[in-house]
Amino acid sequence: MVGIGARLNKIFQKQSITTGMFGVLYGSCLTVAPMVLVIGVLLLLEYLLGFDSLDYYTRELFSCTILYIFIFSLLTASPFNSVLSKYMQDAIFEERYQDILPCYYFGLVLNLTLTCLLGIPFCLWEHFMGGVPVAYVFTGFCGYISLTLVFYSMLYLSICKDYGRISLFFLVGMLISFILALVLYFLAGWETTRAMLLAMTVGFFLIAVLEYGSVRRYFVENSSRFLPVLKYFGRYWHLVAINFLYTLGLYIHNFVFWTTDMRMVVANSFVCNQPYDMASCLAMFTNISATVIFIARVEMYFHERYKAYSEAVIGRKLADIQSTKRKMFREIANQLLDLARLQFIISVVVYLLFVVILPRFGFAGLTMRIYPCLAAGYFILFQMYAEILFLYYFKDMWGAVFTAAGFCLVTFLGSLIAAHLPDIWFGIGVVAGAFAGWCVGYMRLRWVERHMEYQTFCQGQLIAWGRGVRPSNLVYTREAETQA
Repeated sequence: MVGIGARLNKIFQKQSITTGMFGVLYGSCLTVAPMVLVIGVLLLLEYLLGFDSLDYYTRELFSCTILYIFIFSLLTASPFNSVLSKYMQDAIFEERYQDILPCYYFGLVLNLTLTCLLGIPFCLWEHFMGGVPVAYVFTGFCGYISLTLVFYSMLYLSICKDYGRISLFFLVGMLISFILALVLYFLAGWETTRAMLLAMTVGFFLIAVLEYGSVRRYFVENSSRFLPVLKYFGRYWHLVAINFLYTLGLYIHNFVFWTTDMRMVVANSFVCNQPYDMASCLAMFTNISATVIFIARVEMYFHERYKAYSEAVIGRKLADIQSTKRKMFREIANQLLDLARLQFIISVVVYLLFVVILPRFGFAGLTMRIYPCLAAGYFILFQMYAEILFLYYFKDMWGAVFTAAGFCLVTFLGSLIAAHLPDIWFGIGVVAGAFAGWCVGYMRLRWVERHMEYQTFCQGQLIAWGRGVRPSNLVYTREAETQA
């Protein structure tokens, strides 16, 4: 993220309307454009291939397949990404580049194992109990595996700050998907959903292959040292919990509403709640620009304050250390406030555009009644995530765990209650969960500020931990002084 922030900072320094618009466009292309591109290709193919003319069952089976591919590929990757990212960053810092490929392969095996443990039983159930053809089920499973590989390899390219290449790979993959779907439908005579599903699977697989090629281009040597990677999962288990709980919290409210009377079951396998799921998607896109704002303003500016404090700790006076500490935490407060102000303005504008424009394209009724409350919840959620990243800076893993756990738990309980409220309040569980997580994160940041000296100066060890006889605590005697 700092790599993007540095480039955006240079763009915004010119302080003109043109450069400001270019900076927002540049940041958007490098962060959210890949997912927007996938959604755009899907919508365009649905329009060109006559998706709306298909029967209701066929349309919903395809929609649920794509929905499950995205949600569960993200969930299965979430327990591993943070720890692997930490290991890779440490290896790069220590210039142990030969240890990157073992990390990549070890994480890949873990990720694919969990993916298959969840995916294979579901696919068997989908075929035998849902009556879905084997070819369709197998294509969907391959799409699920391919997208998992895409998200996994993106982690390594992101650490290498190769964001532009990620966007390029998505552009190439989705272009191939678009062309292949048209060929299969118009020339080969395939049915619409079969052509679209196979084309998207091929596109995802092509992106994964291109990303793997880039990883191998960056890292050539292989030390075959897998044990240190495994030890990182025991040492930094907090990262596993944080990332999984945060990702689970993003979707747990959807899972709750999949159990209500509004749910729809397709092929005795897929469960969804179309109005609520669509409202969640719109709410996320209403506030997704917070990612770009955070990268451009919060993390870049705070990094300079954090650097100044670190340099003061190394060799400056106590007064300088205290001064840089106050400036650093003041910068955190200012940037969180600026993030909230800017995102509020953008979210209001996007919200008004959605309310005015979307009903003309069929997005109305229950979906638009659920949408406002969810939009407010996602607005707070992205502010909370910024606090989690700040806690990472100070290595306050327990604080980040409490924040993510509070968000996930309160969202779950709040959604259970919200399911019995009028539809306009269905999103109140997300609001409550995000606000609870934000409060925990804010309190932990204040706690870190009060205990910063302990965090900085008292974390080292004079004697390594181990089993055996405890060393004597006697360090000085008068007899020794007399003999000297």
